[in-house]
Amino acid sequence: MTLSVRFHATGGPDVLTVEDLPLADPGPGEVRVRHTAIGVNYIDTYHRSGLYPVPLPGCPGMEAAGVVEAVGPDVTRVAVGQRVAYGTGPTGAYAAARIVPEAILLPLPEGIADEQAAAMMLRGMTVQYLIRRTFPVAPGMTVLLHAAAGGLGLIACQWLRHLGVTIIGTVGSEKKREIALAHGCTHVVIPSQEDLVARVRDLTDGKGVPVVYDGVGAALFEASLDCLRPRGMMVTFGNASGPVPPFPPTLLTQKGSLFLTRPSLNHYTAERDELEATAADLFEVVQKGVVSITIGQRFPLAEAAAAHRALESRATVGSTILLP
Repeated sequence: MTLSVRFHATGGPDVLTVEDLPLADPGPGEVRVRHTAIGVNYIDTYHRSGLYPVPLPGCPGMEAAGVVEAVGPDVTRVAVGQRVAYGTGPTGAYAAARIVPEAILLPLPEGIADEQAAAMMLRGMTVQYLIRRTFPVAPGMTVLLHAAAGGLGLIACQWLRHLGVTIIGTVGSEKKREIALAHGCTHVVIPSQEDLVARVRDLTDGKGVPVVYDGVGAALFEASLDCLRPRGMMVTFGNASGPVPPFPPTLLTQKGSLFLTRPSLNHYTAERDELEATAADLFEVVQKGVVSITIGQRFPLAEAAAAHRALESRATVGSTILLP
């Protein structure tokens, strides 16, 4: 039996229940991992709420770190006793142990602690593809990054600074402004207190930015379009404030022949060589000290509902993890 967090109907955090469930032996190409730390991400709340439908009953969670407890036939990449992590799903990480496909597992190098890994795999690999492949940044660029004091945002701030990029970050409070600045943000805007578009235009001599990295969604979407220079790219990868409502494509023309993309980590790591290269890039910047991983909140696994409440109320800073 293993402790697991599940939901039998979609809704708010209260639909999460704690259950003891049997755990089977791994089959061909499968691995049983005993979790030591589990990451909490906004996508977990989308699965729980039904915004991103999953089969019911469901178990949230896309990333975790742990130790290989057993392997099935044909497993060649990992061995019993090895430290591993994953960040691309499938869902089901909110459990003390689980069976996972070998294909998603990445051996953890020395110098990367289990809690660090659980706090960075999904977020850090997302940052990697956003800034290195979706819209590859270059030294001297100025970019707009929303939710700069969140778990993903703090990783992005440090990595972008390392690459010589000027970062205009948005946050929700004065406390978060200081945290974002301390992690590499060049300028920080609080949209609830300032005119975001005017501030960005002022900081870019009226030109606007070439790219917006947006994990917030509805609340800042239209203002973000107005922050872009002609032929700029809007990269919307999250819905923390709700999904972006439908709009006519001609709006992109009217605002400067803009580009819009809605990328997903799974599409950037679909092939094993892509997954390994993405993780290797992340491991390198963490091991070198370019990027430090901020864990702002730790909750027992059984208190996953409290973790979701904290995340959705914007009360968190940095990454949130669950401890089995």
